Amino acid sequence: MEFRTKVDIRPAAWKIEPCERMLFAGSCFAANIGARFRQEMFRAAVNPFGVMYNPVSVLHTIEKIIANPPAIWGGKQPAVTVISLGTNRVYIDRATGLVADNCQKRPAADFIEKDLSIDECYAALEKVLQLLGGRLILTVSPIRYKKYGFHASRLAKAVLLLAAEKLARAFPHQAEYFPSYEIIADELRDYRFYEPDMLHPSRQAVDYIFTRFAEAYFSEKTAAFLSEWKPLKEALAHRPFAPESPEYAAFLTKTKQAVEALRKKYPDMPETDITH
Repeated sequence: MEFRTKVDIRPAAWKIEPCERMLFAGSCFAANIGARFRQEMFRAAVNPFGVMYNPVSVLHTIEKIIANPPAIWGGKQPAVTVISLGTNRVYIDRATGLVADNCQKRPAADFIEKDLSIDECYAALEKVLQLLGGRLILTVSPIRYKKYGFHASRLAKAVLLLAAEKLARAFPHQAEYFPSYEIIADELRDYRFYEPDMLHPSRQAVDYIFTRFAEAYFSEKTAAFLSEWKPLKEALAHRPFAPESPEYAAFLTKTKQAVEALRKKYPDMPETDITH
C-alpha cells in the first residue's frame, strides 16, 4: 500500500555530465540546491549577485553574469542554468522607474509594489534564455511567502508556474520545468520536511529534491563519478580527535592521493580543500 503520492518526473532527453558548468540563480531555494551541487563537484556558481526572487531581477543577474562569467567556468557560459522563481511581486523604484533587485532597507514610500503578469514574467524568462544559449531548467520555489498572506503567495506561484510552462512549451529543446514546488506540496507535504519556521524546506527535503533531480538529469557517467566521489567527500568531512597524530597525517596523504587520481580521471573536477 502506498502512503504518499509520488510526483511523476520524466527522464530528460539530455543529460548533465560530471563537473558540468552550472549556474543557480533566483530565490534562496536556488542557493540551497546549488550548494548541494557544489558539494558534488559541479562547477556551479550560486547567486553570485545575491538572492533574487522575481523573473525581472533574475534577468538582471543573468545580464551581469554574461558580462563577467565566473572564473570557475573557464571564461565560458554555463552549460546548464537552474532558475528558482520565488514570486511575481516586484518593487519599482519611483526615482528610476526600474525594478529594484534589492531595496537596501530604503523607505517603502520610495517604491511602487506591483505583481507581474504571466506575459511579463514570460518576457523576462525568454530574454534570459536568449542570453544564456545553453539549457535552462526552471523551477518554482516551494517556500511560501507568509508576509504576503498564503492565498496571495499561492496566486504568485500560479503566475510563475504558468509563465514557466509557457516558456517550456515555446522552447521544448532548450527550456524545461522541474517540479520542486510540487514535490514539497504534493509528495512530501508534511511539516517534518520543513525548518522550524514551517516555511523553508529542511535539509532532508533539499537532499530528496536533489535525488529526484539526479534521476531525471544525470548521465550514467555522472552517476559513476558521484559514487567514486562519495567516500572521498565523507573522508574530507571527517574531523579527527587527534589532528596532529601520524595516523591522521597518513590518512590525509592517502585521501589526497585518491582525490588527485579522481581528478586525473575527471579533469574538470574543481579543486577542494584537503588540508584539514
